[in-house]
Order: sequence, then C-alpha cells, then structure tokens
Amino acid sequence: MELKVYRIDGTESGETVNLPDEVFAVEPNDHLIYQAVRVYLANQRQGTHKTKERGEVRGGGRKPYRQKGTGYARRGTNRSPLMVGGGTVFGPRPHKYTLTLPKKAARLARKSALSLKAKANEIKIIEDFSFDEPKTKNMAQVLKALNLDKIKTLLLVPEKNENLYRAGRNISNLNIMISDKVATYDILNNKTLLIQKSAVENLCKSLLKF
Repeated sequence: MELKVYRIDGTESGETVNLPDEVFAVEPNDHLIYQAVRVYLANQRQGTHKTKERGEVRGGGRKPYRQKGTGYARRGTNRSPLMVGGGTVFGPRPHKYTLTLPKKAARLARKSALSLKAKANEIKIIEDFSFDEPKTKNMAQVLKALNLDKIKTLLLVPEKNENLYRAGRNISNLNIMISDKVATYDILNNKTLLIQKSAVENLCKSLLKF
C-alpha cells in the first residue's frame, strides 16, 4: 500500500511511502483487539480503592443507648454498619488489576488495528518536522493545514521530541506518541493516524520482530 507524503503546509511533497502488507493489510483479529484493549484499560487502574469496615471506623466502646425502653433496635456499638458513621460491609479493598497478553498476541492486535485504519483510509503520512520553539500555535497551524484541526488525531513520531510534545499537549484532540510504543487502544481511540515519514520504519520494525 502506497500513501502520499504531505508537507506541514498541507501540500503534497511528491514522495510516497510504502506501507508493508505484513503490518497494514493483515486479516483483523477482532477478539485479539478486544483482549488488547481490555488488558490496556485494566492496567490503567490503580486499585487503591478502600472503605473502612467496622473494625476500622472511629468509635465503639460505650453502648450508644440503653438496651430497653427507647423504642429503637438494640445496639451494642456505633461502629455497626446499620448506624450512620458505621463501618462498610464487604467494602472494596486495595488490589491489583494487572493483566498480561502474550507478545505475539499483542503484536497481532496492533497489526489488526493498523489494518483497520488503513482499510478505512484513516492514515496520513507527513514529512519529518520539529519546532524551534514549543508553541501550540505552530502545531495548530499544521493540523489546520491538513484539515485535522477538528478530528481526534494521533501523531506518531520516531523518537522523543520535547518541543513537539510541548507544542501539542494543550490541543485537546491531539495525542503524540513514539511510534514503536503505541498500543492497540491508542490506535483505535483516535480517528486519524498522522505518521511522520521516518516513524513508519520504526513502527514496522517493532511489529515484525520474531
């Protein structure tokens, strides 16, 4: 599959990039995509949720009121889950939500997601670019020139670029990631993939490892 390379002003550069079929034209595996997204979202959870049970809340000791004659149910402690301010019954406890996926399965899930994007014509290739100053205005102009200013976009770059990242971090519909670190969820959670020309090779190398 060949795609045109665009300049940052939105015009065609005259170059093309060949996207290998082994990465961008595989038969999508829907179940692996589901598993990869599930694992990703589960691993984002901190698992620090906690409520106090009756042995942990403040109070207790003295009987709240006398046993008989009040018209209320008998109470032996104000830590009871039935009383206001009492403990929680079977409340959440801190625990891990970590899940794993075999490397080959995760790789195939990413290939499947990229193939779906390629089939839907939601991939654009742009020349390598950077900024001398990390100004949001510069990045906004690039997106507008490519008609992506109102579309949720994932920009894939070959390596960490601080100025590029800082120029785009305040744009709500733009995410910037290093190409060989991208997850299946990141690919599917954005409408358009904007890939820098040199990032294509890095992305393919990371997905063709055996």
